[in-house]
Formats: sequence, structure tokens, C-alpha cells
Amino acid sequence: MLTISMVLLVRHATGSYGTAGAAAAITGASMALCAPRSGRLADRYGQRAVLLPAIALHALSVLGVVALAATGITAWWLLAAAVPVGATVPQIGPMVRARWAVALDDPSSPLMQTAAAFESVSDEFTFVVGPVLATALCTGVHPAAGLVAEASLTVAGGALFAAQRLSEPPAHRVSASSGVAHASALSLPGVRALVVAFLGVGAVFGGMQVSLAAFTQEIDRPGLNGVLYGMFAAGNMLAGAAYGAVSWRHGPRTRLLAAYAGLTVACAPLWAAHSLALLSVLPLIAGAFIGPTIVTAYSLVDALVPRTVRTEAFTWLTGAVAFGQAIAVTVAGLLTDAQGSSAGFAVPLAGTALALAVLAGLRAHLLPHPAGRAVTGGIGHRPPVSVD
Repeated sequence: MLTISMVLLVRHATGSYGTAGAAAAITGASMALCAPRSGRLADRYGQRAVLLPAIALHALSVLGVVALAATGITAWWLLAAAVPVGATVPQIGPMVRARWAVALDDPSSPLMQTAAAFESVSDEFTFVVGPVLATALCTGVHPAAGLVAEASLTVAGGALFAAQRLSEPPAHRVSASSGVAHASALSLPGVRALVVAFLGVGAVFGGMQVSLAAFTQEIDRPGLNGVLYGMFAAGNMLAGAAYGAVSWRHGPRTRLLAAYAGLTVACAPLWAAHSLALLSVLPLIAGAFIGPTIVTAYSLVDALVPRTVRTEAFTWLTGAVAFGQAIAVTVAGLLTDAQGSSAGFAVPLAGTALALAVLAGLRAHLLPHPAGRAVTGGIGHRPPVSVD
């Protein structure tokens, strides 16, 4: 709800999709920059210690944006106020996935893929309901109602989640002299490859949000914005549910590359679609490839990273989505202001095509190391033998 509510409120306050896209971009960028630090702190000090301050600060930041928009202040102040809104977004999704990893305690278990699919479907259900609810509140109640509802739900849900102490992973507090403890999850090449992939996924989310909003304005039916974006999220949700129920014969690296290639192809015709019928179906197809991509990537994280930095690794991926979304909404907003919604729909294709090329080049880093194998300097040591 956050990004689409920010777009609709700022667009109402300033009259510009470019400014609205910039505000959403700043929100996403600040979240992307701060999310890994939040995940690292949660790994070290516990999730509850990080989550409770985050939800309080996020609610106050959102109310600050709403107050500024109501005063008719200049756009620069709205853009500045978007920074703390994104920086304080609580990283509940990565925290939930870290709890699943601890509960199952076996990265190679088939249940890990099922758990990842379950979480993806749960996430995508919010992407189905959230845009519809946010659009209805912003267009039918008040332009700021979507942000107020987002802050309220974040506080309520965050507090309930923080109260669940039994499933919380143990904090990994270590001495400052330990070099391993301070190594970031991003130092692992496999995590960097997945970050690139999620930047492309974020480009799809951001490009869709701005371009669909602009398209529904062009046809004078703005209330359909949430419905069309909900179709996109529904494809994601349904595909994630089906994907998690299948026992796959191919490895996760092959599945990830195949799903990402399908996502790129599905984004190709969006810029040429000019009818409501096509833009009701094409986002559904594109969304159907995002679910498998996300599920497989999260399953790979469990196998690629140690448990001491697992939450941080998940936040790098969610942060990458937010950062890719931030870039996409900015570019799509500028293109939409200049040439209409069709130009904005080119952003998902460009983002996924670039990310696919990089992901294919880094595919060697997506193979988990066998259990018990040392991966330090690349030099193996044979057992000592006697020499005559």
C-alpha cells in the first residue's frame, strides 16, 4: 500500500506524475539503503528489539508526509519527508523468512521451498488487496487515507508479530574481534547475483504501478488502477502457490534462470498494449513469472548463507526490490509525463532484460557449496601422510 498511496497523494498535491514517482522512488531508495542494516541489527540483537522502534518511527514519518501534503507546501519538502518514511519501513517479511529457516533447520529440505512459496503467496495476497484498498481509500475517501491506513496496519501487525516470542530466532551477539561476525551477507557472490535479479523484479513493480495509474487516468477510469495492479499481483500469487506444490526435478539455479527469462518475455508486449482488455491480461501473465522467481531465490538464500546473517541476506533482497522499484517509478514517471503510459511500460522490459543478462553471467555463483566443504581460500589440504 505504501508506494501506490504515496504516488496518489503526491500526484494529488502537486499535479505531477514525475514528482509523485520521485517521492515513491525516494521512499524505496531509503528503504533499500536502510533495510540491510535493520536486518543485520535483528540478527545481532533480536527481531523484537529492532521491530518495535521501527513501527513507531514509521507511523510518525507517514503522518508527517500527510501533514505536509495538507498544507500545500512545495514539492521539495514532500520529497525530503519521504526519506524517513522509507528508512523506517519494518522488515517483517525477511524476519518471517528467517523464522522459517530456524524452524525447519535444514536448507535442503523440500519443506523449505514450500515455506518460501507459502510466504510468497501470503505476500502477494497483500499485493492483490493492498492496491485495491489504497486506491479506493485515496479516490473515494481522501487522498491521504491510503497512507494513514498503511501506517495503522503496520503498527497493528508489527506489534502483533513482535509479540510472538517463541518463534523468534536467537540473537547472534559476538565479540567485536571476530572477523566472521562482521562480514556482510553481500560479501557472498551468490547473494550479489540474487540482488541483481531482485533489482529487475523491482523494476517490474515500479513500472507497473506508475504506468497502470497513468493508463487508467488516460481512459478516465482511475478507480480501475487498483484492480489492474491486483490482476498483476494475482498472477504472482497463483503461480507461487502452484510452484510451491510441485516437486521439481531441475535444480533451483535452472528454475531461477527459466522463470526470469519468462518474466522478461512477458514484459515485452506491455508497451504496445493500448486497450483495457490487453492490460487486464498481460500483467496477469507477467505476474505469473514473478512468483517462481521470488520463491526460488529465497530458497537459494537458505542454502547459500550462514544463519548468523540470514535476516540480513533476506533484507538485501527486499531492499533490492525497493531500490529497483525506486528507479523504475522515477523513470516511468518522467516517461509517462512526456509521452504517456505506453512509454512507462517499457521500463519493466528494460529492467528485466538487463538483470537477466547479468544473472546469466553470474550463474556460477548460484550453486550451493556441499555441506561440510570448506570455502575459505580455495586451497584444499590433504590429510598428512608419513614420508619415507
